[in-house]
Amino acid sequence: MINKVVVSADAAIQDIQDGMTLMLGGFGLCGIPENCIAALIKKGIKQLTCISNNAGVDDFGIGLMLKTRQVKKMISSYVGENAEFERQLLSGELEVELIPQGTLATRCMASGYGMPAIFTPAGVGTEIAEGKEIRNFHGKDYLLEMAFDADFAIVKAWKGDTAGNLIYHSTARNFNPVMAMAGKITIAEVEQLVEAGELDPDQIHTPGIYVHRIFQGEHYEKRIENRTVRTRN
Repeated sequence: MINKVVVSADAAIQDIQDGMTLMLGGFGLCGIPENCIAALIKKGIKQLTCISNNAGVDDFGIGLMLKTRQVKKMISSYVGENAEFERQLLSGELEVELIPQGTLATRCMASGYGMPAIFTPAGVGTEIAEGKEIRNFHGKDYLLEMAFDADFAIVKAWKGDTAGNLIYHSTARNFNPVMAMAGKITIAEVEQLVEAGELDPDQIHTPGIYVHRIFQGEHYEKRIENRTVRTRN
């Protein structure tokens, strides 16, 4: 069996270079590969294209990489909670591609399935469709969207084994499974790392065939988003 276990986040990301394209799992503040993001910041890699549902917040997740100016382009579907992201976008420092959330997920899945492109009705008739092929099927227009081409996918799971099989916990599953399928090299950080054969096969969400490197992370914040509708007295 191939040994996929690495000792740390630093070892897992050691060959990520300037200018590469990364997928990063998570949704909001849930299921974020915190250890790998910290390692990327420490390494100081620049000019990255990051594919993620959102851009974190100012002091957490990808938001930390924006603060250190390591991100050249964000490909996301929601970016409304990051003041530094807004500042860089409006000043022209950051290139941004906003796409519908379902399209983001499906372009990830297409990469994992080995499909070059998909057709979707999402975005037809909007700015998203500018410069893209539109084809009519059964009387309805569909937009051609290309599968992502990411050098690395970086995901976070609850449990994993030494063969790379992964189990996500509740809503932390989010974008992690589809991104784990899609990277040329997939790095998984997990809260609990066990020996191969210890996970119930019926509970595995990402088969180890998709995962190239795995390590047990530490010091997870596991932040929770709270909606505030008024000031409490």
